[in-house]
Amino acid sequence: MHDTNQSAKPWAGRFNAPTDAFVEAFTASVDFDRRLYRYDIQGSIAHATMLARQGILTEAERDAIVDGLEQVRARIEAGEFEWSIPLEDVHMNVESALTQAIGDAGKKLHTGRSRNDQVATDVRLWLREEIDTLAGEIRRLQQALLDLAEREADAVLPGFTHLQVAQPITFGHHMMAWFEMLDRDHDRLLDCRRRLNVMPLGAAALAGTTYPIDRAYTAELLDFDRPAENSLDAVSDRDFAIEFSADAAILMMHLSRFSEELILWSSAQFGFVELSDSFCTGSSIMPQKKNPDVPELVRGKSGRIFGHLIGLLTLMKAQPLAYNKDNQEDKEPLFDIVDNLKGSLKVYADMMGHVTCNHQRMREAARQGFSTATDLADYLVRKGIPFRDAHEIVGKAVALGVREGRDLAELPLESLRQFSEAITDDVYAVLTLDGSVAARDHLGGTAPNQVRAAIARARQRLTD
Repeated sequence: MHDTNQSAKPWAGRFNAPTDAFVEAFTASVDFDRRLYRYDIQGSIAHATMLARQGILTEAERDAIVDGLEQVRARIEAGEFEWSIPLEDVHMNVESALTQAIGDAGKKLHTGRSRNDQVATDVRLWLREEIDTLAGEIRRLQQALLDLAEREADAVLPGFTHLQVAQPITFGHHMMAWFEMLDRDHDRLLDCRRRLNVMPLGAAALAGTTYPIDRAYTAELLDFDRPAENSLDAVSDRDFAIEFSADAAILMMHLSRFSEELILWSSAQFGFVELSDSFCTGSSIMPQKKNPDVPELVRGKSGRIFGHLIGLLTLMKAQPLAYNKDNQEDKEPLFDIVDNLKGSLKVYADMMGHVTCNHQRMREAARQGFSTATDLADYLVRKGIPFRDAHEIVGKAVALGVREGRDLAELPLESLRQFSEAITDDVYAVLTLDGSVAARDHLGGTAPNQVRAAIARARQRLTD
């Protein structure tokens, strides 16, 4: 005989023994997939509407189902819904509650569909909405960067390669580099959204259904671009989730790089920027500490998201067509990616509006490491000296500066002229920090007026 829990299962007809209690808990997904309830109900309402339009349900049955589903949604949102592990997942919990509320009409809702196409539809509906939210948070962070870049368009700091002083740049130019990275991240997410906005519903378990359904109409109701072309592919692949995870990993890699720079720049050794107290924490033992915990935590979360991407790839790599229970494991990493990515973007968008620059420390650092050496080489080239010869001349001048502990701009003219008579007293105009950044006055350059022009173009891009 069946026990009461077993008989409540929609698939219990061919079974002669109840599910083992541990197996029941082990295979259930309702503890985490319940967060899909809104999308499950949204898809079910569209499905019932289509079934009635096709004459598979009566209008009265459709109305009862829609009204019942709205009641279930209200109970869930009011915290009055009791989720059942024996019912396994969000789909069966909602359907069971619907049947209890409206009777036999509720049992007709599953006509022409399977949990296989149902869950694939739910996840796409959920992820589509989350991508829209994430895209909005990226734009908010970009706006904060534009405001900061505009405020600090003239501020000079050292640019680095190999974490060694390379050339002077403006802080605004550096912020605009972050802006451009985020713009590509934004485009990647929207491109992913375009590919995932295809509807699996109607694929049923794997082969479609014998009922005369109208999948194009259901897709229209759910605002999908079109129904999936192939029923096997529709229920079994999760490449849209993997693509999103890859895009999320790239975005988190960018945020991690931003974090690394903020952590370095806010340290006592650099002292380039100050993070607001609202985004830092203290030490339990060292009273002087102001720790950049927000960027550190974002940097740490990047590894977590990279791991989820590898996990999802591994999950899919050996699955035969069509649906397999393995795919139950796609949702927890996907949920975690979205939650942590959304939180990271939000805190960054909030934090960057409160970053302040220490202009004196940045300029002092830019004067170290002979950051205007390339400017001196360019100066010599303009005097008719081949670049490779100019490179050698400047290298010798730098060696002198190292020996004497003086920057190029601090060396007297007679010291510089011993390496080339082409050097005259006008050389000091190119050896200053401001002269160096101002000279890079072209599209994409670090000159303050080019930074302001880039900001104006970027603001127009966001408006467009």
